[in-house]
Amino acid sequence: MTGVEQPFLLVVEDVFVRHQGRAIAAAGAIVRGWVRPGAEVEIVGSDRNVTVQVVGIDAAGPRTARIDGAGAGMNVALLLPGTCAVERGHVLATPGSIGAHRTFGAEIAVLPENQGGSEAPAGDHLAFCIRSGAVRGVVTLPAGMDVLHPAHAAQVTVTLERSVALEVGQDFAFRRRGRAAGSGRVTRLPGTGT
Repeated sequence: MTGVEQPFLLVVEDVFVRHQGRAIAAAGAIVRGWVRPGAEVEIVGSDRNVTVQVVGIDAAGPRTARIDGAGAGMNVALLLPGTCAVERGHVLATPGSIGAHRTFGAEIAVLPENQGGSEAPAGDHLAFCIRSGAVRGVVTLPAGMDVLHPAHAAQVTVTLERSVALEVGQDFAFRRRGRAAGSGRVTRLPGTGT
């Protein structure tokens, strides 16, 4: 399947209020799929997902232009009803195609010391950079492991402070005490059998 044939997903990078609050413009890059005005999309990235209708689509660029549809690889702003709550880090997606999770399994790797990596103790709070958002979380290391050393990797469980849109195979980065610390990949989501 090509990117346009897959279920729609846009990563929200900026949010603007339009028309005196009657519309919200959620701007970002379309990762996959196709969307048209009138389509229903799900706002994913909080504890309660909400489905809304796309009011219009504006193409990104030096001059805003209203367009009839947009697909994978395009940067656009989807106009949504002004009553909806959407923020940077959320995704807009085909309803039911992606879920929001607070806990997930991942393989993480800590940067080497010469690249700024430092020990990552079990239970330490880290900042996870997932798509265009950042959220704090805690890593549970495998049984018998108290610390993950620089230039090492491990299969871990991550528990975030709030739900975010996640898929198996999704890459992310993490920071410790304000500095880049390492990267990871989602390997397991609860309730999905993977």
